[in-house]
Amino acid sequence: MAKKAPRRTAERILETTLELFNRFGEPNVSTTAISAELRISPGNLYYHYPAKDELVTALYARYEAELSELLESAAGVRDVEDARLLLHAVLERIWQYRFLYRDLNDLMSRNRHVETHFRELLARKAGAVRAMLRGMEQAGSLRFGPRELDTVADNLMVAVTYWLSFEYVRDPRHALEPSNARTMLLRGAQHVLGLLGPYLADGQRLHLQALDDSHEPADAT
Repeated sequence: MAKKAPRRTAERILETTLELFNRFGEPNVSTTAISAELRISPGNLYYHYPAKDELVTALYARYEAELSELLESAAGVRDVEDARLLLHAVLERIWQYRFLYRDLNDLMSRNRHVETHFRELLARKAGAVRAMLRGMEQAGSLRFGPRELDTVADNLMVAVTYWLSFEYVRDPRHALEPSNARTMLLRGAQHVLGLLGPYLADGQRLHLQALDDSHEPADAT
């Protein structure tokens, strides 16, 4: 049983670090603050994670693994309901690790692992979006002209990747608070799917409107 304790402590450190990074932003959280929040000695924290960069890398690895698992299902999307579920789940993961997007440029300039792996993840995300759109096109849910699919895929990628940044700029004091998660996720999913509007088959456009109407309106901040 004693051998399991380090793993439990390491996991507790990551969970607390994620909470603090999300609340205050990674640059504003020191290892001293993390150990104080956990009520452990700085030496105990150092034993598991000798530098703050290692905490960032470990949290990024968890995010990448969780998001990659979601992206594998993209090729199976056939209609707007499937697309909404997938995009909402992707936005949920981004929200769960929102500190990465809040301070992305800074993190990429300081952490080589995040820099290289985020670029690779972005490429996988782009491939997943294209697979989703191709699946919907083959199912008759979308109709694209020549080269339109790639343009729409790029637009979706930008919207999904930077939606949190957009919300943060609009309301920096409140946008990333946990109480705003549901509104932000609904508004993000509605906006991203709205980009598909001009290309949706008539029945799918009506179905998307019905899906939007079945949820509470996304309030403007």
